[in-house]
Amino acid sequence: MTQRWQGILMYAIMAVMLALVGIIQGWSNALGILNLCLISAIMALGVNIQWGYAGLLNVGVMGFAALGGLAVVLVAAAPVPEALAAGGAGVMWAALIMAVTVVVAYGVWKLLPPSTARAWALVAVAAVGSVVAGGFYFPATDAIEAVDPSLQGYLGGLGLPVLVAWVVAPLLAAAAAWFIGKIALGLRADYLAIATLGISEIVVVTIKNEEWLTRGVKNVVGLPRPVPTEMEVRVMSGFDRLVAWTGLSVNELSSIVVKLGYTALFAAILCALLFLFQLALHSPWGRMMRAIRDNEIAASAMGKNVTRMHLKVFIIGSAIVGLAGAMLVTLDGQFTPGGYQPLRYTFLIWVMVIVGGSGNNWGSVFGGFLIWFCWVQAEPVGVWLLESATAWLPDGSGLRAHLLNNASQIRLVLMGAILLVALRFMPRGLFPEKTGV
Repeated sequence: MTQRWQGILMYAIMAVMLALVGIIQGWSNALGILNLCLISAIMALGVNIQWGYAGLLNVGVMGFAALGGLAVVLVAAAPVPEALAAGGAGVMWAALIMAVTVVVAYGVWKLLPPSTARAWALVAVAAVGSVVAGGFYFPATDAIEAVDPSLQGYLGGLGLPVLVAWVVAPLLAAAAAWFIGKIALGLRADYLAIATLGISEIVVVTIKNEEWLTRGVKNVVGLPRPVPTEMEVRVMSGFDRLVAWTGLSVNELSSIVVKLGYTALFAAILCALLFLFQLALHSPWGRMMRAIRDNEIAASAMGKNVTRMHLKVFIIGSAIVGLAGAMLVTLDGQFTPGGYQPLRYTFLIWVMVIVGGSGNNWGSVFGGFLIWFCWVQAEPVGVWLLESATAWLPDGSGLRAHLLNNASQIRLVLMGAILLVALRFMPRGLFPEKTGV
């Protein structure tokens, strides 16, 4: 069987698995898994652009996803007039002062020759700017967070349509990637991984603690949707006839309709990205990136600016991850900074890329589907297996209760087992990268 038909067969098996979930657990649950699989596939594509095309080891995936989610809050959340009146001006003055501080520091860096005097001048500029900006910032943020903190306590957003945030999110992530790349892309691969992980932790911690901007661990709820809500679906013309025809309950059918709307949006974006990335992969640019990945010294000797190309790929991949982060927040309808766990979920995205096939876009998409499906279904399947395996134990058994209470840990064991099997028997993934293209 050719590699093409093997790929078609694997995608068909994945479709059957999702269909079985719909039959056994309900179609609403199956569509919920499918939507998260689509978002995971987009995120895996972003990482594959960085690692599969250019060999960049980015372990800060969740930081860029969090920035994408933050973009949804800043763009689509309703503004809070009381908070703006209480501290909006102070925050703006603080931001302006810090911007002036950066410009002055840059001027000092350019005008003075490298010396101890320049270093002390930069320290002085930074210290003065921080103190002056802090005089506006801290009173303003305290006033903002004091405005009905149980429900608001933050500035809110611009109140624009949420799809606008899907455009802003990759731009915000790309801007952060440019700044990070300027600092970190000169590092060796292992140092780059440590640097991106550290920066990701800084981003997540900042989002968690700056309540005036994101409400922190109190979460931002009620974000607008790009599709109708369940209540809006129920009052649509012909919905009652559809309920009678399908035999489903009103709640289940309305949930299915809403999730199908998300599926259409997510699938359209995934198909567009996959089409563009396939064109890029087979273009002269794609061949150049793989040449740089395989031998940077030879590519540099041929006149290629390796650092600049790495920066471009880093920005593109991070922008895609930011887009996926915005889609995830939109699907949930809420922004939960406490849910971004860089170590756990970055590992999960990397497993998707490795198992699917690094350097192969179709493989990354399939890896996103397969790994997320296994991650979600590991717990219910694990509970069923443990219940069957411990059925012989008496009621009230401490061992049985302990095993069932820790069934959720099976997903971590399963991910590790999948990764070990893939590295041992399929080191190039289920969809190996095609060479000579």
